[in-house]
Amino acid sequence: MARSQRNDNFIDKSFTVMADLILKVLPTDRRAKEAFAYYRDGMSAQADGEYAEAMENFAEALRLEDDPNDRSWIFYNMGLVHSSNGEHQQALEYYEQALALNARMPQALNNIAVIYHHLGNQAEQKGETDDMDRYYSQAAEYWTRAIRLAPNNYLEAQNWLKTSGRGSVDVLI
Repeated sequence: MARSQRNDNFIDKSFTVMADLILKVLPTDRRAKEAFAYYRDGMSAQADGEYAEAMENFAEALRLEDDPNDRSWIFYNMGLVHSSNGEHQQALEYYEQALALNARMPQALNNIAVIYHHLGNQAEQKGETDDMDRYYSQAAEYWTRAIRLAPNNYLEAQNWLKTSGRGSVDVLI
């Protein structure tokens, strides 16, 4: 049974009904509608912490989806699943695939920066200064790109860039 057919709470049921109505009236082909249904089920599974089920649904949505922008969001959510599981390398790969299809996705840029910052913190705690510097530089690069796309977002990142001396003036204004 599709996840969308077994949602138990009112909000999930309401969302599912609305999404189904939108799918019926959208002037798109059956394959795109089916891809969206898998994507929606993947999002629902992801929200419930059912990551294996989410990844199965996202993989099926990817198989069916042709639109590059929609594919970028599927890759992005696959990256979120891996991030949630602490699988940093896999998450980075999915975020990069999302960016390859949609370079104007500050969320993916931010999430990549967060991973590199985390890896920098780990290296710093171990006293691995070369790795720490490399990871922090990568975090700064990705946060700079994210902030350029969404200047009113990522205030903590902007503060870190400023206090660490890793941000340029044009980004911090």
